[in-house]
Amino acid sequence: MIQKQNYILGIESSCDDTAAAVIHNGLILSNVVATQKIHEEYGGVVPELASRAHQQNIVPVVQLALRKANIDKKQLSAIAFTRGPGLMGSLLVGTSFSKSLAMGLGIPLIDVNHMQAHILAHFIKAEEQTAPDFPFIALTISGGHTQLVMVTDYFAMEVIGQTLDDAVGEAFDKSGKIFGLPYPSGHLIDKYAQNGNPKAYKFPKPKVGPLDFSFSGLKTAVLYFVEKEVKANPDFVSENLEDLCASLQYTIVDYLMDKLKNAVELTGIKEVAIGGGVSANSGIRTALIEAEKKYSWKTHIPKIEYCTDNAAMIAMVGELKYKQGLFAKYDVVAKARMKM
Repeated sequence: MIQKQNYILGIESSCDDTAAAVIHNGLILSNVVATQKIHEEYGGVVPELASRAHQQNIVPVVQLALRKANIDKKQLSAIAFTRGPGLMGSLLVGTSFSKSLAMGLGIPLIDVNHMQAHILAHFIKAEEQTAPDFPFIALTISGGHTQLVMVTDYFAMEVIGQTLDDAVGEAFDKSGKIFGLPYPSGHLIDKYAQNGNPKAYKFPKPKVGPLDFSFSGLKTAVLYFVEKEVKANPDFVSENLEDLCASLQYTIVDYLMDKLKNAVELTGIKEVAIGGGVSANSGIRTALIEAEKKYSWKTHIPKIEYCTDNAAMIAMVGELKYKQGLFAKYDVVAKARMKM
């Protein structure tokens, strides 16, 4: 019989952040993240370097998470880990460690879909956020994914729209590189956009299906525009960086909101939530708050620390699955590609 009082350890290693968290009855007791700075000089995540860094970080990160939660590993009820999607080398580190620890402690192992976790992070008990009611529409936006998901229960999710090429986070980072900003540049574009004119430059919004996305054309348009202007004025980017960032961010946010409005109209569901690293962007958060007032939506915005890759969301899914007895076998394997 499953005990009422439980401690679930969540482990996240899908990309370049090694994270561990402990949850107890919906409350996060610790949430530790080790970020890998080595990728900055390469302008993007290098898979082999990421997996090596995970091997170095995972033990101290888990130890710190347990210490901050003020519990011993023997008090854990289960281990939840990210099975996928993500970089295979990175996933293998987290999967192998989690299986070994669960077997050693003789406790259940729980596999978690990373994208489901971004959505279910809304159910973490925290003052700064509210849990959506079912059914709701989730917009998951990150460096690797852009999806519209109809959620009818914790583990009943249907992707109703997604990117046909690049993810929105990649569009931010690649455009930032064109602007001469360091990787990752999404947060820097957001920062400079605060003082820029969002209508200074007009960038195209790709035309695809009502619920699908495309960002490759936007990146190309930004590249050609900047190259043309720099030929006429070598200092164009530095002299107009804030306006460039504001215009790009305005275009992307407006595009995301167009798709979100389409999803609400087509489904009739006015309960809306966002998740993923790009949901930390101030532009999309502001646009969602404004939409709530304008269209009578009920919107849900996660705490900043639950937007980017973190283990708290993995632990949250772990707790939900633990209560339902949804455990994985010890021979479970990581999956780089994993459907919602």
